Amino acid sequence: MDRDQEADFIQAFVRRERRERAQFELLSPKKRVAFLNRLCHTYQDTLDTRYLKSIPTPNSDYRAILRHLTDKHAPETCYVISTLANLDGQRVRLTDALEKVVGFGLPSIIICLPGRLGYFEAEQEVGAPPRYMLERL
Repeated sequence: MDRDQEADFIQAFVRRERRERAQFELLSPKKRVAFLNRLCHTYQDTLDTRYLKSIPTPNSDYRAILRHLTDKHAPETCYVISTLANLDGQRVRLTDALEKVVGFGLPSIIICLPGRLGYFEAEQEVGAPPRYMLERL
């Protein structure tokens, strides 16, 4: 886990009134899953929706999302917060992360530029899951 990456994400993209709880949960191995589960059904109550930018359809191909992120100067590597245990808390190639999380069906956050740019995919319920760029200028 990279506490600095996660702290920057929380400061930039989590609603002010949820930040303390989010930080507590993400830093605790036992509580981390609670934060991720909250993103399943109530991500609008946790994330600051001002910084969620819908990715226009078609958006089910990870390469299209990769283009959107690289157009915004995303680097080759990223940091991942995810329900995918083998990715959670890891720094990986952006292409590899997107290939695994796009369409997975459960929440994932990819941090490209800490506090400024990322990707969020919510839980899939009916149809395609909501997919957003996390962008704060």
